[in-house]
Amino acid sequence: MPASAQKFQPKSIQFKGDPEYSDKELLAAANLKLGTVYTSAEMNDHSKLLMDSGVFQNLTYKFDGVDLTYSLIPAPNLYAVRLENLPLAAGPELDAKLHDRFPLYHGKVPAEGGLLESVRGALEDLLAAQGIKATITPTPYTDMATHKVSAMSFAITDPPVLIGDLRLDPASPALEPKAQEILSKQSGSAYALDGSSNQIETNLSNFYRDKGYLEVTVKALPQLTPVVAPDAVRIPFTVSFTPGPLYKVSAVKLAPGLLVTQADFDHQSGIHPGDLADHVRITENWQYVARQYHNKGYMKAVVKATQSLDHAQGTVSYAVNVDPGPVYAMGTLHIDNVSDELRNTMLAAWKMPQGSVFNESVILSFLAVDPTVNPTLARVFASVKRNYSLTLNDETHTVDLIIKLEKR
Repeated sequence: MPASAQKFQPKSIQFKGDPEYSDKELLAAANLKLGTVYTSAEMNDHSKLLMDSGVFQNLTYKFDGVDLTYSLIPAPNLYAVRLENLPLAAGPELDAKLHDRFPLYHGKVPAEGGLLESVRGALEDLLAAQGIKATITPTPYTDMATHKVSAMSFAITDPPVLIGDLRLDPASPALEPKAQEILSKQSGSAYALDGSSNQIETNLSNFYRDKGYLEVTVKALPQLTPVVAPDAVRIPFTVSFTPGPLYKVSAVKLAPGLLVTQADFDHQSGIHPGDLADHVRITENWQYVARQYHNKGYMKAVVKATQSLDHAQGTVSYAVNVDPGPVYAMGTLHIDNVSDELRNTMLAAWKMPQGSVFNESVILSFLAVDPTVNPTLARVFASVKRNYSLTLNDETHTVDLIIKLEKR
């Protein structure tokens, strides 16, 4: 018989090659049913449903008169679903709803294909049920650590989705006026499902931590009942806040053998025993220690300040140590955005030759507007912006430096 006239009435339908999906899920996705007679054209249409999903790289089928067997080759990459600014609760409940509609959805989608489009449409339907007529656009999400696509982001591109009103939980103590101002400034900014809560919590926590409330806790919870208006969708938040006790500094002790002596540290420190544990000024101390190591070539030195809280006395002490890492040497120097004449003048005045121990303070001194060091360069530097960037070469333990001058 001509292929187009073939009839298929399988007694069993089997799928091989992709154990991720059950036969039941694959039958539903292909819209195949046991006991049904299919023509060759109909079989191709049902197979096309699977291929068009984007979940498979290729598939073939064979019918021996009794059993219909599909051989599947999975697509090389499927990506987790990342909701950017949708007022929906991501998690098992949402995944279950999507799986009920699309049997091949297991929390991941292809970069293109029918399943991707189906999930996009379903998310728009879920928003429409909340009264939100939205356009959702899926785009690849690149992990900044690996520089590889790790997810498909689904974002509402119209209308704008913003942070709405931020209400303080009635069980929380009243905020200071400046803290309330911090919350008020957040309202109206772009909403992100993952980032907005963290941003609100961080900004408010930092304010109180800087005032010595080292154990402050803040929780910002989005309310998934959005306020829908013609111009935007606004997501209100409830903020709970516990300041905890106020701490004062009792001591800062440096480990013996550091490049910074205890006397030098104490001399420069803006924090002394009895002062409030101001997080900003305390952090400046650790930056000072790190700079001293950078000036000796230890460009990857890590300052480790171990905090010890005395709850009874309301005090905090710090034990400071440093993991210096390797010593780096001066690599190449590039001076950009200047004339050849000025570049030669700057190179002649440069004091850190290639191969010498890298010292970041040399750069700061070189770029300072100090006529006693070099009157010619001081006049030039006074009228321009002076920027520099460092590139650390871990294999050779060298630092390449680019200095760039720009007009103010």
